[in-house]
Amino acid sequence: MLITTTNSLEGYKINDYLGVVSGETIIGANVFKDFFASITDIVGGRSAAYERVLREAKATAMTEMEMQARSFGANAIVGIDLDYETIRDGMLMVTASGTAVKVEKL
Repeated sequence: MLITTTNSLEGYKINDYLGVVSGETIIGANVFKDFFASITDIVGGRSAAYERVLREAKATAMTEMEMQARSFGANAIVGIDLDYETIRDGMLMVTASGTAVKVEKL
């Protein structure tokens, strides 16, 4: 499956637009991660625990979006948009959306 944030794929022709697809995930960071992240925030630096959680959430949302596109018969997704939201303390939501398309190589 070809996936891109652009609206076209160089070297490919879009033959059919199949519809908007999306994947969402809500993930919580546990108390220990929160505690160590707050220490990192105080002393400076990056919070590896939160970065891992964000990467995991993004991967899950992208996988769900790709599965939905495959169910539409797509072989590519264009115009991908990723959104990150904080729902409440320690709860993160990641949404991936795009347009499922059928493409052929030129």
